[in-house]
Amino acid sequence: MKKKANKNKTFIFSASFLIFCGAAAVVLLNSALSDGTTESLTAMEHKGVSHTRILPAAPYLVMESNPIEAGHAAQVREKWAGTEIEPAQWGEQVTGVKNRMDTEEKVLALTLDACGGPYGSGYDEELINFLREEEIPAVLFVNARWISENEAVFLELSEDDLFTIENHGTEHLPLSVSSGTAWGIKGTGGAEEVIDEVMENQELIYSLTGIWPSFFRSGTAYYDEAAVQIVNDLGLEAVNYDILGDAGATYTSSQVKESLLTAEPGSIALLHMNQPGSGTAEGVMEAVPLLQERGFEFVHLDDYELEE
Repeated sequence: MKKKANKNKTFIFSASFLIFCGAAAVVLLNSALSDGTTESLTAMEHKGVSHTRILPAAPYLVMESNPIEAGHAAQVREKWAGTEIEPAQWGEQVTGVKNRMDTEEKVLALTLDACGGPYGSGYDEELINFLREEEIPAVLFVNARWISENEAVFLELSEDDLFTIENHGTEHLPLSVSSGTAWGIKGTGGAEEVIDEVMENQELIYSLTGIWPSFFRSGTAYYDEAAVQIVNDLGLEAVNYDILGDAGATYTSSQVKESLLTAEPGSIALLHMNQPGSGTAEGVMEAVPLLQERGFEFVHLDDYELEE
């Protein structure tokens, strides 16, 4: 099911600011989103408050907390405080995680992770340049550690409408309420740590760009179902994939190409943009024209409703 076009990003206004542009004064009004109710941000999103790009931060405007989020994360913390949950699921495809777009149209979303850390803070400029040259949209899931090492590049990418910026966590941890482990990485250990892993990067992205992401992908793409519910409570959707595009940037270019060519209508491909020495860029460059010959178009996640 295709969403209403969202290319003209919504602006969120705050009454705490008064901006003067030349002789014109624009009064920024608070959106009546916080009235003491516990309405979920998912519901707010369907009212049109979705993946917002705020007026760009500039010397005359200092960004504060997103007005949508103000007070809401605290409500989520309060809701989950002291809860002891023994989750029943652990993995990449658990209840609540979205893996496809809900459509029969021949569309494909390329999602590119930027994981950060000692071995994951590179930048695959060849891949990004190809997407720009061919005008191929992509969804960038960016981790706080990668932003720290590549802030100038991140800011440039955030200004390019070909790309949407999404949340790939703060410390690139599996998302768990019980310290689940994936690929040797110990995950978050309780609701409080889940919220921190999501919201610290969410706020970082907002503070640097004015963009409030709509989607979250955990480090390693592992979750338990309780952690996914917390993500939803925070107003985001947890998103994984139905095409393992490069297996953590370990695939050869041929493997990347063959993986992408398994695309079906509504597929979401998981790739990486932080390993320039991998086969990802070449594989994508080989697959894209073949997919276009088959009638596929490339889209953003927020162009369609998502499904598990």
